[in-house]
Amino acid sequence: MNSLGLQKPESETRVIVAMSGGVDSSVTAALMADAGYDAVGVTLQLYDHGAALAKKGACCAGQDIRDARRVADAVGIPHYVLDYENRFREEVIDDFADSYLRGETPIPCVRCNQTVKFRDLLATARDLDGDVLVTGHYVRRVDGPHGPELHRAKDESKDQSYFLFATTREQLGFLRFPLGDLDKTQTRALASRFDLPVADKPDSQDICFVPNGNYADLVEKLRPGACDPGDIVHVDGRVLGQHAGIIRYTVGQRRGLGVSSADPLYVVRVEADSRRVIVGPRSALLQSRISVTDINWLGDGALPDEGLAVEIKIRSASVPSAARLFADENGRMLVVPDAPLDSVAPGQACVFYQGDRVLGGGWIVREKQAAQAA
Repeated sequence: MNSLGLQKPESETRVIVAMSGGVDSSVTAALMADAGYDAVGVTLQLYDHGAALAKKGACCAGQDIRDARRVADAVGIPHYVLDYENRFREEVIDDFADSYLRGETPIPCVRCNQTVKFRDLLATARDLDGDVLVTGHYVRRVDGPHGPELHRAKDESKDQSYFLFATTREQLGFLRFPLGDLDKTQTRALASRFDLPVADKPDSQDICFVPNGNYADLVEKLRPGACDPGDIVHVDGRVLGQHAGIIRYTVGQRRGLGVSSADPLYVVRVEADSRRVIVGPRSALLQSRISVTDINWLGDGALPDEGLAVEIKIRSASVPSAARLFADENGRMLVVPDAPLDSVAPGQACVFYQGDRVLGGGWIVREKQAAQAA
């Protein structure tokens, strides 16, 4: 058995490496080539080169494609660039804009992994006769008694399991993550050891397709009328002022509300239909029930009637919180945290863990939305 868990020699194992042009995927490609695998590098062109070149730290466009090609040449593997612009626009950018219009807080990185990368690219990897698709994500794939499992990375500060919760069991069978047991310092050291041309390249930051970091301007450009004004309303019913578009507000936001108050105010919810932004004290943010839909379940078997004790994350950088997980008859799940949580934003992901293992997750919806869906 080779290091990727396959019963064949490395030289006969076709490995498709997803190369973004960054340090992590470049080290992954170098590791595969160094181990003697039949490695092929693939880079996705996801959006317009010209728009992306103005932004440092972006990925999957312009300079990053050139960097990926330089790395492939340096480690001696073939390299292909695939034009996925239309898919990325439809599946990620349009979804991002529409989510803000619904008063949600989207996570485009999850959508990108769920659709363009681990659905479309994975299918392309099979078309290239790949035995596995290898990426530079910091997450671990573990062979469990019931099949492959998704686990957190060894380096908690770099763990990307939150963004990969939608990876299915079938996809996990074809995926490998060689960096899951490394920390970033070790990865940088490998980049230097392999003398990669991107060894000192900074990590990508923010959302790759927003060149200036101004999400509202992008959404307004894509969806004219998105910045129509509306009322800013206190939870007690008082109209405190007006806003210049609900897309400028997200649940939990404190700064830049556009109204003054003797006490701190936070965005409690965004009502898209009426274009109202509801604000209130921090206590108004607390929630003791979270409705989650579009579940990807990676656990073993169905949930017991009495629920399942888990830990959850409702934001990628949040500390895991103890909770109990219940299924309902409509295919959704109800999450009951041991202690109420604040800033539970519709459109974000709620990811379930037991220890280091990812049990799956889904998308947070308002209780009202959940009732309408039923």
